[in-house]
Amino acid sequence: MFWRRRRPPATEAFAPRWRDLLEERMALWAQLDPGERRDLEATALWLLATKRWEASHGFTLTQDMRVTIAAQASLVVLGLGRDPYRIVSAIVVHPSTVTLRGERAGPVPGTVTQGPLPILGQASDERGPMLIAWDAVLRDGAHPERGMNVVHHEFAHKIDMLDGYADGVPPLGDRVTRRRWDEVCGATFASLRAGRDHPVLRSYGAVNLAEHFAVATEAFFNRPVDLVDHEPDLYGVLADVYLQDPAARARRWEASRPPAGP
Repeated sequence: MFWRRRRPPATEAFAPRWRDLLEERMALWAQLDPGERRDLEATALWLLATKRWEASHGFTLTQDMRVTIAAQASLVVLGLGRDPYRIVSAIVVHPSTVTLRGERAGPVPGTVTQGPLPILGQASDERGPMLIAWDAVLRDGAHPERGMNVVHHEFAHKIDMLDGYADGVPPLGDRVTRRRWDEVCGATFASLRAGRDHPVLRSYGAVNLAEHFAVATEAFFNRPVDLVDHEPDLYGVLADVYLQDPAARARRWEASRPPAGP
């Protein structure tokens, strides 16, 4: 990994009511320990202060919405600090699904298509703005068991683009790590493309390697225990990238919960 982990400074600027908000809107918040929460809050505040936040035409973007999105994005880099988000320029929030029109690259390399495409999010290029659908943010944050999270997905694309290419390869530290990444992700991608069953990974991950990385990131953070059970090699290379072990975190949290009543 080319970046070096720097712990964000503790901050008192994160409003207590925002913690209540995240407890309500972000199910994974409950699994974080106090130190992780402090780091997440500091990165979220940095995203709020340094990135451009915009609403689509006719939509009102509130501070609570921005906090919710920034917190979900901050979870992804909890082990890395802020540097992986240095190319994030703007976050444009729409109320719901957006339909793209016009010519664009087709699903098969070298082809183009003009058909309408409904999307929940988009990270179109290295320095360009990100698009996020607000209703998906709320749904995904409250239900991680679905294995989908539009914020995690689109911010993973930005991490992928740090080298200037959306090729499904995040920054990796050395040739050995890169070789292992290519081996594991190449095999999983080929298997998805062949239509084989991967119960924790969405079929959208078969579109291309960039989408494979983003879909795998969603599963890593939202269904980590299932991912480590079904795809241990993929979980391992993602843990090396993100410097986190969300499966262990989820298991600790589950073990700490009081037993269910009769």
